[in-house]
Amino acid sequence: MKIDITLRINGRSCTLSVPAKTTLLEALRDHLGLVGAKEGCGKGECGACTVLVDGKAVNSCLMLAAQAEGKEILTIEGLSQGGPTPLQRAFVEEGAVQCGYCTPGMIMSCEALLRENPNPSEEEIKEAISGNLCRCTGYIKILRAVKKALEER
Repeated sequence: MKIDITLRINGRSCTLSVPAKTTLLEALRDHLGLVGAKEGCGKGECGACTVLVDGKAVNSCLMLAAQAEGKEILTIEGLSQGGPTPLQRAFVEEGAVQCGYCTPGMIMSCEALLRENPNPSEEEIKEAISGNLCRCTGYIKILRAVKKALEER
């Protein structure tokens, strides 16, 4: 059974006809071509699919697309519409992007934190990214990147 939903993504409204069980991640990737959010585990444990929903970091693999109707969704593509943000530049400059698979979700989790708390402690940064798994960087470069972005803001 298909349902019609209207989503507000990256400042634009779009109407989709999708199966009722379609996740937000599937809607973004398969129906809208927004492939920045990745499917890692499909269980909400890795954070590769993190997007912002009404300003909060959400695992889009766990949310049905229909649940996102009426909410403001921001993806990594929408975050950088005006060019790379200080946070994105810092990730590149600090080498916090090794294979890149987790990077969009990691950046979106950090963005949610910085929007809520413009001057987080290292512990608060660690807590914010605790739901994002990275197999390459060891997190030190990620922490340095967030701190560098704080200095630039």
